[in-house]
Amino acid sequence: MAEILAIKPAAVEGPVVTQLDKGVLRLTLANPPANALSLAVMAALTAELERAKADKAVRVIVLSAAGKVFCAGHDLKEMTARRTDADHGKTFFAETFAACATLMQAIVRHPLPVIAEVDGLATAAGLQLVASCDLAIASHEATFCTPGVNIGLFCSTPMVALSRNVSRKHAMEMLLTGETIDAATAKEFGLVNRVVPREYLNQIVTKYAQTIASKSSLVVKTGKEAFYAQAEMGLADAYAYTGRIMVENMLARDAEEGIGAFIGKRKPEWKDE
Repeated sequence: MAEILAIKPAAVEGPVVTQLDKGVLRLTLANPPANALSLAVMAALTAELERAKADKAVRVIVLSAAGKVFCAGHDLKEMTARRTDADHGKTFFAETFAACATLMQAIVRHPLPVIAEVDGLATAAGLQLVASCDLAIASHEATFCTPGVNIGLFCSTPMVALSRNVSRKHAMEMLLTGETIDAATAKEFGLVNRVVPREYLNQIVTKYAQTIASKSSLVVKTGKEAFYAQAEMGLADAYAYTGRIMVENMLARDAEEGIGAFIGKRKPEWKDE
């Protein structure tokens, strides 16, 4: 079980620092000062997410950042430098946005829950990163914005994740004004789950992660996959699909064990099968 796993020392090389503790894998953006999503950073994050799929010791993923900025979005200096290419950067721009789409979908389609721990500014593709996670917990100091409209580059790709988290009116407000919202407003909009004091942020995120890590990983995986799949369906199709999922879940060993433990008033012993 996750609780008996030793803490693995943090890997400090590269733009993403990793640390595993009691089933919770923490991926920390370490690309100061802006933690921008350069191609290298996106490749590193995507690789770590892929690696976590094969590690049975990992049960939950936390995405955090070092420094005062959670993530300032795409590396505009990296992109601007490619305007001198023969095609004025078109190929590189396409590669960048494709890599971003791959990363965001890797989070949504990942079999494990991904929690964003946000302390500081999350802007443009950085906000997209937060919105793509399954849960998001922010400090009171966290701020959010989609400011592309202010610099002549509408936040069209961040809009995909944003509009799947908040109401259309709230999404359009952020996209059209480019203004920054505080953490309380982000919670009101539905972008984050909770807002907590900075000094307790890590502790509270860890508690959430360890609570989820204590569940059957098979059941959590089944539920996350079904959640996003049914959200893209019509009502009747969604009920038909989730009905089939419930039947399959009922036949799983962990469902039998969990229900038996509940009836027998004892703690379940998960086999993740």
